[in-house]
Amino acid sequence: MSDRTPPGDTAGNGARATGATGAATVRTHCPYCALQCGTLLSREDRPGGAEVRPDPDFPVNGGGLCQKGWTAPALLTTPDRIRTPMVRDSGGTLRPTDWDTALDTVAAGLARIRAEHGADAVGVFGGGGLTNEKAYLLGKFARLALGTSQIDYNGRFCMSSAAAAGNAAFGLDRGLPFPVTDLGAAEVILLAGANPGETMPPLMRHLGAARLIVIDPRRTPTAARAALHLQPRPGTDLALALGLMHVLVVEGHTDRTYVDQRTRGFDAAWKRAASWWPERVEKVTGVPVSDMREAVRMLADARRAYVLTGRGAEQHSKGTDTVAAFINLALALGLPGREGSGYGCLTGQGNGQGGREHGQKADQLPGYRMITDPAARAHVAGVWGVDPEAIPGPGRSAYELLSALGTDTGPRALLVFGANPVVSAPRADRVAARMASLDLLVVADFVPSETARMADVVLPVTQWAEEEGTMTNLEGRVLRRRRLLDPPPGARSDLAVLHALATRLGDLPERYPVEPRAVFEELGRASRGGGADYSGISYDRLDAGEALHWPCPRTPEGEAAHPGTPRLFLDRFAHPDGRARFAEVEHRPPAEEAHAEHPLYATTGRVLAQYQSGAQTRRVPQLAAAAPEAHVEVHPDTAARAGLTDGGHARVSSARGATLARVRLDPTLRADTVFLPFHFPGAGRANLLTNDALDPRSRMPEFKVCAVRIEPAELEFPESDAEDDGAEDGVEGGIKGGTEADFGIDSEGRFAQEFADEAAGCVPAPVPGPGRGPALRQDARP
Repeated sequence: MSDRTPPGDTAGNGARATGATGAATVRTHCPYCALQCGTLLSREDRPGGAEVRPDPDFPVNGGGLCQKGWTAPALLTTPDRIRTPMVRDSGGTLRPTDWDTALDTVAAGLARIRAEHGADAVGVFGGGGLTNEKAYLLGKFARLALGTSQIDYNGRFCMSSAAAAGNAAFGLDRGLPFPVTDLGAAEVILLAGANPGETMPPLMRHLGAARLIVIDPRRTPTAARAALHLQPRPGTDLALALGLMHVLVVEGHTDRTYVDQRTRGFDAAWKRAASWWPERVEKVTGVPVSDMREAVRMLADARRAYVLTGRGAEQHSKGTDTVAAFINLALALGLPGREGSGYGCLTGQGNGQGGREHGQKADQLPGYRMITDPAARAHVAGVWGVDPEAIPGPGRSAYELLSALGTDTGPRALLVFGANPVVSAPRADRVAARMASLDLLVVADFVPSETARMADVVLPVTQWAEEEGTMTNLEGRVLRRRRLLDPPPGARSDLAVLHALATRLGDLPERYPVEPRAVFEELGRASRGGGADYSGISYDRLDAGEALHWPCPRTPEGEAAHPGTPRLFLDRFAHPDGRARFAEVEHRPPAEEAHAEHPLYATTGRVLAQYQSGAQTRRVPQLAAAAPEAHVEVHPDTAARAGLTDGGHARVSSARGATLARVRLDPTLRADTVFLPFHFPGAGRANLLTNDALDPRSRMPEFKVCAVRIEPAELEFPESDAEDDGAEDGVEGGIKGGTEADFGIDSEGRFAQEFADEAAGCVPAPVPGPGRGPALRQDARP
């Protein structure tokens, strides 16, 4: 089949020839976290090069950037950038090919699998870093062109518990229902399971005037700046929240007027918290009673106070209830919906907010509509020009989708856009084994991530500085991503990929625009009337400099345009009666407690110099030098009992697997806890340990606590990701049943030289392998 140039794609490479502005500098945003810091991106003399400066006029970062933001342009010219499609040959090696062949191979494979096994035999896995336009079109493509219900995204692993709790409490979920800048006037801020000092350093400038209460088992850089640090045993945050609620009520700090006028369900919530007196909570959590009382006094005495949650509260098999308990605390204090105070969730991924609003989530349709709602289905079907019955129902959540791959009842094919689940998913060895069992794995990416290396077909796509689009940051502000550079020859936009596949599968080409502006206009129509209503937002308004937070509905002809909603809930909450809801929650232990064989708790998280699965940041030399390899933080007493030394290697094992990491001694850590960052591949994957127990409501896996043991490691780190993958499920090799050499990766985890020569510049990235990097350095601190 000929690869026709899509409408508007006059360059023939998935991007308009006129798309690059020709300007020396564009105003855009950092490609990493949900702050979406404003940047000024300028051309460099070298091909494809750019330099970045912080935008002093963007209020979220106000002229500041973290290490990742400053070094973001380095990824644009990473030596192992994928520049041509690849298809795995009959011998099991990925080989360069042309776009026609790659797309025809994918379409033929999908058509065969659908014909033999049904539409749900094809799955789609999206990402929280995709633009709004990509996320929207990906959901539409899955449900119409593929006809599958089996679509979810990696944001399920990040914000889903907070989203479920926020929707239940307020009738609507937006990470921060107020602008980030409001935090600058706060007197007290409670941070439950959040470490913005490392994960989003520019946010700290807004927290500088407040007295911080930090809840974290580790003494993170954020905790080190706190007025009060509560250091609970991992998995006990819910008990601590109930204890804080108990103190608040008993000591007379409840805002009774607010509770009576603006909420429902207080009595039932208090009945649960009443049994969690502080002394009982101290026994469960290890947090002293005096610290609990001080935390409540600080919040109650403040005129302007906030309760903010992060992944530490959410990534549990009871994460939704844990977040709900902190929302209960905020409601009892009368904070949400009051200007200058409130509750919020510190959304993590770059488009973690927009990515969960427009249809790539298993149970949702655009506009934050539920896919089971007949009215929502009818509205979206009308925009798409199909019968509502043509839209499939809800599918599996992210981990359940990955765990079902290749099984009798699960998908036989998977398309991955903007995600690296081989590193980021819990119980990572099982996920790799399930992927290896697929009939067809297709990955769209711009670097050879660990997941891309497993693929049958790899499709090279554009990066952030080479494309137009929109992102929605953690405060619900819709932002313009602007294109400065032309993509390298051979790379196409994700929108162009979806268009080409949809037409090959027999769908109407006009249903899948390749122009981001056209997709956004359709997204606006599809979201109209939904909770996340973008219908009044346009590229023209954003390009004119308007600060637009959703909901921003379209107004009738002749009326002034809606100004957007920077602050939600000031007059009423989004439930039909306008009242917020307390949640009736009860503490329960983590799915896995420490025991004789695995006597310690492991918790996972991020470090300053790396981001998510590390597929991007591990390719930036400055960041790789700052955080070059997997490490495990251990209390010196715990290390001594285990025979570990600072800088030595340790084997950390759980009931699911083992990982290797270099030891860092930390006297501020709890003696019953070890910490591992999850950014590293191969034998250093922290997610080889993590528990796949799921929250019953959000379907969030329990990343933040599992039982482990730790011991010295006698050997150097193995270099092969495939060495043990798949043993549990009988899939030898784990990566398409072969060794690394079999699929074009050499023993150092790089593209084989014969492939690199053919791939026009696909050469190894200067990233040190596990155990072979430079001497360990402390991460830079904000």
